[in-house]
Amino acid sequence: MFRRIYLDHSATTAVAPEVLEAMMPYLTNKFGNASSIHNFGQETRSAVDKARHQIAALINARPSEVIFTSGGTEANNLAIRGLIESRFPTSHGRQDGTAAPPHIITSAIEHPAVKNVCEGLEKSGVNVNYLPVYGDGVVRLADLEAAITDETVLISIMAANNEIGTIQPIEGIGRIVKARRESGQKIYFHTDAVQAAGKIPVNVAEIGCDLLSLSAHKMYAPKGVGCLYVRRGTRLSPQSLGGRQERGIRGGTEPVALIAAFGKAGEMAATDLDKNAVHLRTLRDMFENAVLETIPDTTVNGDPTHRLPSISNISFAGIEGEALLINLDMQGIAVSTGSACSSGSLEPSPVIRALGHGDAKARGAIRFSFGMGNTSEEIGAVLDALAKAVANLRQLLTGKIRADRDPPGRR
Repeated sequence: MFRRIYLDHSATTAVAPEVLEAMMPYLTNKFGNASSIHNFGQETRSAVDKARHQIAALINARPSEVIFTSGGTEANNLAIRGLIESRFPTSHGRQDGTAAPPHIITSAIEHPAVKNVCEGLEKSGVNVNYLPVYGDGVVRLADLEAAITDETVLISIMAANNEIGTIQPIEGIGRIVKARRESGQKIYFHTDAVQAAGKIPVNVAEIGCDLLSLSAHKMYAPKGVGCLYVRRGTRLSPQSLGGRQERGIRGGTEPVALIAAFGKAGEMAATDLDKNAVHLRTLRDMFENAVLETIPDTTVNGDPTHRLPSISNISFAGIEGEALLINLDMQGIAVSTGSACSSGSLEPSPVIRALGHGDAKARGAIRFSFGMGNTSEEIGAVLDALAKAVANLRQLLTGKIRADRDPPGRR
């Protein structure tokens, strides 16, 4: 019987049975519009309020600070564009009429949902600094402090990278922002915590951030819902105009079933955080150690210690990652060559290149991301298939090189 093994949980996760159960009533008999004042509306409004409390508890926020969105991408857009436009509503120059544009600091390895927003703002006149991450994939606080100018209004650094799993020093960034504020500078801090939430503790009070993005489908809930934490007192310009839903920050009828599912997933993630981390780390370390011991010329990318327990990004010398991905997929094993949002790109992973590696290592990188449903038996099966696939692809490459060096006409 053909066995399928899923090791691409950083791209998306299956909906947990408990989460599906939580959302089903709002796909059937509890169908009211949560903005309606009659009983049908009030029972769905109650579900939205409950989910808001559940997500707030996951990140130690006030429920009123949770704004539901369609996912992490919209949350990032709302955070970055919303903040810039609220501070500079008429143009990207200062409101006092001077020509100095606002300044954003981000990192070289942000998710496209942050990177592309920043690049778009650059085209309209905003200045953006992309901090380097060096070989371990981690931003240096000294580089951040050196990059801050009098024009800096926003720092957006992800909590954990989606390709290599490295955890950024976001609490240190929060302290820097706090010190700048105390000196009189109006500066804000946003972090994309889409990959981190549910795998490591995410506490907005400890981080000291003003804005934080989450997405439900990374934590065993459906696609199509996420949220933005907005610290009380932080003003944003709405990016989706409509009704007065979500405190007027994000218009549109609430998708109650999705929100209820998100809330349940957040509650489960908070309850089982430590247990889940141990399970994921055990599988990752078992897999990684075996790969390094049995498959020559392999390199684990990113910081070996400060990273998520769920991600292992490995470069296989002499191999194209896409070829290895396809080979494994034919054997029923799902992995990734990088961010799912960049799967249509033919370019080597910009994250691996940002570590200082060349195109060959970037092209040979595979992301293995583990989930709660994976088992040690599955890891053993993947290791067997992976070793054979790598050996076969390297043998094919060696044969091609020999044929190119010694074409038939010259024999």
